[in-house]
Amino acid sequence: MRSEPARILMGNQACAEGALAAGCSFYAGYPITPSSEIMETLADRLPREGKVFVQMEDEIGSICAVIGASWAGAKAMTATAGPGLSLMMEGLGYAAFTETPCVIVDVQRAGPATGQATRVGSGDILQVRFGMHGDVCPIALSPGSVQEMYDLTIRAFNLAERYRVPVFLMADEGIGHLRESVFLHKDFTIENRVRDASRPPFGTPEPDGVPPMPVFGDGAELMITGSTHDEKGFRKVDDPEPHRRLVERINRKILDHEADIVEVEERFLDDATVAVVAYGFTGRSALAAVKALRRDGVRAGLVRLKTLWPFPRAALARLDQRVQRVVVPEMNRGQVAMLVRAEMNAEVVSLCQTDGEVIEPEAIAARVREVLP
Repeated sequence: MRSEPARILMGNQACAEGALAAGCSFYAGYPITPSSEIMETLADRLPREGKVFVQMEDEIGSICAVIGASWAGAKAMTATAGPGLSLMMEGLGYAAFTETPCVIVDVQRAGPATGQATRVGSGDILQVRFGMHGDVCPIALSPGSVQEMYDLTIRAFNLAERYRVPVFLMADEGIGHLRESVFLHKDFTIENRVRDASRPPFGTPEPDGVPPMPVFGDGAELMITGSTHDEKGFRKVDDPEPHRRLVERINRKILDHEADIVEVEERFLDDATVAVVAYGFTGRSALAAVKALRRDGVRAGLVRLKTLWPFPRAALARLDQRVQRVVVPEMNRGQVAMLVRAEMNAEVVSLCQTDGEVIEPEAIAARVREVLP
């Protein structure tokens, strides 16, 4: 039994509470709908706790300030939405290449461009994986409830610290502005980066591939460059071997730990012949649709992706052994469905919706009925 009372909070407010619980001590951001309540909450709370809040002039400055704060020892984050995320891409590539732990909350809205700023969408899924040029492997989580806005924000900070990597919380307007019960529990551990100024900050013989991260003031002679660098941070822009070694390690330290990072929720799969693969707010509609289908005798199951990157390949491989058809509903033009098709032999069918509205359970159930084997 939980000892703390439930509170009714907006998803964005729960995200801010999760950041505070995880030890966030620095926020830099620019207000943008539909993420602004995260910034508003932390603008009030961080200074009262002796921590730092900065409103920047734009999203480019925001991500750069977050990177600098992380190297000064802070647990740092920002929050944005589609156009702001686009502006952050160069800084995010720098953060990935310099192995800078930070958290980026993207409350997705209907795009492209300015689109419909107050309406829902989930069109940024591929951008967080492939928007940064070169080969990097970020971590991206997908909350499906106000409670998960709290829980997965905490997890995002822990993963950022554990693997020295930018971590994305891929919310959407539906979850960000939803109000429901949430327990602001303390049933979690807090992880902190290893600070060791005596060892190289950009290379390690350890099998996990994660070097220690000294910060400014620890006595290390830090050189933090977005150019190719060796284990001590010295630029190596004409030598192929340091580049190969660095790029390989920053990707392997994530890919070798997929089992630790990836989370999915599996429901009603024991006898399923058809399944729905969903994420974010659409995962709620998908669960309601699957329950309705099962009441009508349809052996439907659900896989809800709580982690989007690394992509949950093992879960889809298990699903491929069970079902003949898969329906992927999403508020974009089929971004995740494309990836699911690449991992499965089963027939994969999209249900795409890009009108700024959430996908209703009835639409998902109808699409499942259309493809029943």
